[in-house]
Amino acid sequence: MATAAMKRGNLIGALCAAFAVMCFSVNDVGIKFLSGDYALHQVVLIRSLIGTVVFLLVIMPLSGGWRVMKTRRPGIHLIRGLCVVLANMSFFLGLAALPIADAVAIFFISPLVITVFSVIFLGEHVGPRRWTAVFLGFAGVMVIVKPGTSAFQLASLLPILAAILYATLHTLTRKIGATESAATMAFYIQFTFIVTSAAFGLAIGDGRFAGSADPSLEFLTRAWGVPAVEDYAVLTVIGLTSVAGGYFISQAYRMSEAAFVAPFEYVAMPMAVIWGLTIFGEWPAPSAWLGIAMIVGSGLFLLWREAESDDDMATKGPKYRR
Repeated sequence: MATAAMKRGNLIGALCAAFAVMCFSVNDVGIKFLSGDYALHQVVLIRSLIGTVVFLLVIMPLSGGWRVMKTRRPGIHLIRGLCVVLANMSFFLGLAALPIADAVAIFFISPLVITVFSVIFLGEHVGPRRWTAVFLGFAGVMVIVKPGTSAFQLASLLPILAAILYATLHTLTRKIGATESAATMAFYIQFTFIVTSAAFGLAIGDGRFAGSADPSLEFLTRAWGVPAVEDYAVLTVIGLTSVAGGYFISQAYRMSEAAFVAPFEYVAMPMAVIWGLTIFGEWPAPSAWLGIAMIVGSGLFLLWREAESDDDMATKGPKYRR
């Protein structure tokens, strides 16, 4: 039977997830805006340094001080950090070449993968109707990606890779949420970002591999440069939204069932369409709208089934959880 504490945790987790996704959506806009002028690893390093300063000055004092750096699970934190770094870089590289709404829609395979992972690795229950919704969402991604056609872009595979890594990240978050605080998880993610992006900069930041006509590859290999004065505001915003989003999404997945909180991330979809239209002059193609509808529809159905299953369990017992 679903307890009052579980329902309260799910509600708080949903609110945290929605706010985190709004932060990430603003972050995506900033990254795409900068992708034509700077190297990805340079942007990520500056963003993470700003985020770490905010963490040290704001989040850490409110979360117990220096104790947040102590952990019993350094190995899992390292794996989580690498997952989120690779997920972010894969998504941002795709974002450089794809319309923002298409990239976000493809990435939304991640809540579906999270639902699958929650069954395989966490022992959470998902019934046949929710499995149908998962398959519908996967089909929606295929409608947008268009594999096997002339419209297919290799860059569209990057948000898919990002989604799988993102699902792995939050499955691990759920796994260690009982012993690790959201602040601890957010700190180690920022730390991993700094180390990884600095290593990329040292390895290829001189631009010796630059010059590709592919926007994603050029975003990865471009030489580092001094940011323009007017771009510091954008870098500051993405630094703030990065650390806030990382903290609140960790809080969401440690407090709530993964299969429950994941659909709330679809808040980013309408935001991506609005950003694409108002800032980048992009409007999804008719086929993309169909895929978006399938993906968002499957996510909303998962949310509705979760709420209905809780009611069924409360009144009729666990066998009615479908």
